[in-house]
Amino acid sequence: MLIFRQLFDPQSSTYTYLLGDDATHEAVLVDPVFEQVRRDAALVDELGLKLVATIETHVHADHVTGGWLLKRQYGSEIAISKSSGAQDADRYLVDFDVIKFGGRYLQVRSTPGHTNGCLTFVLDDESKAFTGDCLMIRGSGRTDFQQGEASEMYRSVHTKIFTLPDECLLYPGHDYRGLTVTSVAEERKFNPRLGGQVGEQDFSVYMENLNLPHPQQIDIAVPANMRCGQPEGDVDALDAQTWAALKYTFAGIWEIEPQAFEEVAGKVQLIDVRESIEFEGPLGHIHDAKLIPLGSLEGQMSKLDRELPIVVVCRSGARSAQGVFLLQKAGFADVANLAGGMLRWRAAGQPVLNGGS
Repeated sequence: MLIFRQLFDPQSSTYTYLLGDDATHEAVLVDPVFEQVRRDAALVDELGLKLVATIETHVHADHVTGGWLLKRQYGSEIAISKSSGAQDADRYLVDFDVIKFGGRYLQVRSTPGHTNGCLTFVLDDESKAFTGDCLMIRGSGRTDFQQGEASEMYRSVHTKIFTLPDECLLYPGHDYRGLTVTSVAEERKFNPRLGGQVGEQDFSVYMENLNLPHPQQIDIAVPANMRCGQPEGDVDALDAQTWAALKYTFAGIWEIEPQAFEEVAGKVQLIDVRESIEFEGPLGHIHDAKLIPLGSLEGQMSKLDRELPIVVVCRSGARSAQGVFLLQKAGFADVANLAGGMLRWRAAGQPVLNGGS
């Protein structure tokens, strides 16, 4: 069975795609975004996957790839078009190459036009294809920079994408209207730029008259992506929340395990967001915990030290996760949820005050 997730970066309207083989748990990421690496890594870890490669549809002009950061974390290969001119990739892809993940694979199709190094990735059974910025939902990528060429894009779409089965689902690199997926049959019939009876000259004239401003991040994104996302300067500065051994979840919450909390106890503020009857109840409470029920937390934040990290705890970790969210929203930077709450704390044999045996 194929493991498949479509992820979205709201800042650049970029889609990232995770594909995994359920039998071997090997996986690839298509077009990861630098700022979303923690999110993507959390999903990979929670699904128990082994990331073997990050693959780029092209050298992006509107965001920096997360490929280098993910390679540093997982040892995954970075793959990009041979025509891209990018440096420091592990694999340079050409037309009809195959990218394997477990028993599944993506076939590489060269689809230049938006840039000279654009690629489309077609799933082994031709049920899905990932078109990057070549073909979008009822649209296309622009062709006015990075060696773009309208006639080349027209030929790419008609010979490499529209020749796929009608029912093949197409997943673009971006969408600015909230649309998520289309199909070969739909785009061949309804795409106003490339479908129906639109000819190559029609498309070329259309693209020549778009007159769009350049992407805001182009001067930052293109040089960084030519290095496959490796930043300049101190890379260790990228690691946040270094005050404890924390884990980032796909839900967007930093968590700390009971054993890791023991190492920082006394150096952090511990907030218990249960009700007072629970605080003194059978599960007990942790030494030095400050009781602030979740319903009272927003009104009590002025009493908290913004310079000290905060760990939030409840019975199971659910209410405390909401507490973390509220504290982060209020501007507290170093906040973590005690994973599993008091239930896991007691199961781990950690000490409590006023609790039953």
